[in-house]
Amino acid sequence: MGCSGCRVRLNFGKVLSKVSVFLTMVLIITYFFYCLTGLCDSAPRTLYSHSAPRGDYELLDDRRRVEDLRPSVRSDAPSHRNRTESEDAQQQVDTEEQPSQNRNGIPVSNTFGTKRFPQAIIIGVKKGGTRALLEFLRIHPDVRAFGAEPHFFDRFYDKGLEWYRNLMPRTLDGQVTMEKTPSYFVTKEAPSRVCTMNCQTKLIVVVRDPVTRAISDYTQTLSKNPGLPSFQSLALKNSSTGLIDTTWSAVRIGLYTKHLENWLQYFPLSQFLFVSGEQLVSDPAGEMGRVQDFLGLKRVISEKHFYFNQTKGFPCLKKPEGSSRPRCLGKSKGRPHPQISSEVLQRLRDFYRPFNHRFYQMSGQDFGWD
Repeated sequence: MGCSGCRVRLNFGKVLSKVSVFLTMVLIITYFFYCLTGLCDSAPRTLYSHSAPRGDYELLDDRRRVEDLRPSVRSDAPSHRNRTESEDAQQQVDTEEQPSQNRNGIPVSNTFGTKRFPQAIIIGVKKGGTRALLEFLRIHPDVRAFGAEPHFFDRFYDKGLEWYRNLMPRTLDGQVTMEKTPSYFVTKEAPSRVCTMNCQTKLIVVVRDPVTRAISDYTQTLSKNPGLPSFQSLALKNSSTGLIDTTWSAVRIGLYTKHLENWLQYFPLSQFLFVSGEQLVSDPAGEMGRVQDFLGLKRVISEKHFYFNQTKGFPCLKKPEGSSRPRCLGKSKGRPHPQISSEVLQRLRDFYRPFNHRFYQMSGQDFGWD
């Protein structure tokens, strides 16, 4: 009786062992079958490999717009010289809206955030340092700016405010939308048009010694039109009397008081920030601190972002992380000025002096041009 029980337990153990071996074989066969059919590839993988080489894109703060992730335009791309400025502006918007890919090859659509009217505009002045200011500001993670000059309030106002808003980059809550068009400051209709959009808009004016600014303006025009008359013949009505020709735009732009009076009819002085073009060169971090305070931004841009380029004669942005070279303004910036006679320069300084003093009083800043 006892031995019969032993045999039953022994047989049961053998059966259980065989079943275990059978099930194990089934699992192994099933695993190999799945591997052979490629289904093993569906196993979860890490999306972002920390050991992957650096690609063309850097991981950015999630508050930065997706436009910063798109690759630069190829230099050998075909040009379209007959395109209008408005078409070029719209093309930039279309480019910003195109899907791009991050360094993991995942498509990214540039549709985050909302298109808003600018809360701040750099309205002037031409050849004062507006491009440098905008490029410096774009370092800030909470500033989103339209790269081109839209010229909406002086040339394309008939296209309507919705067209203008569609030009702007998308922004998240807490970010500042900006644009810069230096000709707004000298356009009679611009103040009322900006106020129609939003009378609370903050206005930034980069000003520079009007004599130096006029020469820089002339130099830029001369580079495009080598047959231009001499600076002296354009600046003076006639050489014998020495009277200044205020109808010449290069001279007229420097009458800052006249243009500011027009803007003050629609905006209080508290909504203006006057940036010194000279200080933007000699002390970019200090001047950018003032700009960030005016815009209500945390002071992110500081001395660590700049170095002085001796060749160009103005500050450049230090090499960003992951970039092969520092960022300087283009070849059109920092052109050598033509020689102007000391007599003509003195006549211009004498002409501008009362206007400069009046501007110091109106702006509450002494720019030291005299």
